[in-house]
Amino acid sequence: MATVKTLLWLGLFLSAFGITTADVNSVPRAQNVHWVSLDFTTHLRWSVTSSDYTYTVRFSGEGANWEESPNCIQISASECDLTQSLKASDRAYSADVLTEITDMDYELPHTYSSKFNPYRESNISAVGFTVEPLDHRRVIVNITDPLTSIYDRQKQLSIRDIFKKDLNYKISYYKSGSTGKRDVISNSSMTQIQGLDEGESYCFMVAAFIISRPKATQQGSWSMQQCTERASGIPLGLIVVAGFIMLTVLIVIVTVTVLCCRQRNKTLQTSQSSAPV
Repeated sequence: MATVKTLLWLGLFLSAFGITTADVNSVPRAQNVHWVSLDFTTHLRWSVTSSDYTYTVRFSGEGANWEESPNCIQISASECDLTQSLKASDRAYSADVLTEITDMDYELPHTYSSKFNPYRESNISAVGFTVEPLDHRRVIVNITDPLTSIYDRQKQLSIRDIFKKDLNYKISYYKSGSTGKRDVISNSSMTQIQGLDEGESYCFMVAAFIISRPKATQQGSWSMQQCTERASGIPLGLIVVAGFIMLTVLIVIVTVTVLCCRQRNKTLQTSQSSAPV
């Protein structure tokens, strides 16, 4: 009799376990979990097959414990802003998206993200810049760094504040009407470009460039193109040459005129002195 009861309880347990397992397996997991990051504003996104569930996001840095994101607990959206949770340092993070149902008291289905390092992988937007002429063959490119969503002691950090000496700039320029481009890598936000053709118009573009990053994310977005104005009128050099020639001609004319006048006066004096009294 005891054996029969034992078998009955075992059957009930296995049935309940099977139902529970089936329920867990029927709960959809988050799909296509991926990172989207621009200027260290970092979001985790995923796709869902049903809107009947909520999601909780956990994250972990290398060698650290899992933490729940305070703003992403039992959310119905398929996106989580992790900007303030991830430090802007050279460190990789993983995330875990749990699908939740309010009446479930066993382990929830979850989907892990790939590892993500904002310092090396966050996309960088276009920098701002101006071009100021120094003379007819040189210009100064002044670059303004974009701000990030990272704050330190209530100060909003720029990409220079985060990357420091790792941040460089790629300056690409060409002469208007020409297909040949030149690239300059500079670590300064004020860069002098020299050797330009006098009187010609040049077009410039600038992008942030982080050499320490993987090649795929080294370069930020290109800025909008800016062009210098072509020098109007006659070039200064030609004006100087023309002025020198005109001055020389004027000196010659004055000299010849003076000599002619002197010669005429001398001739008149000679004629008067030789005339009979």
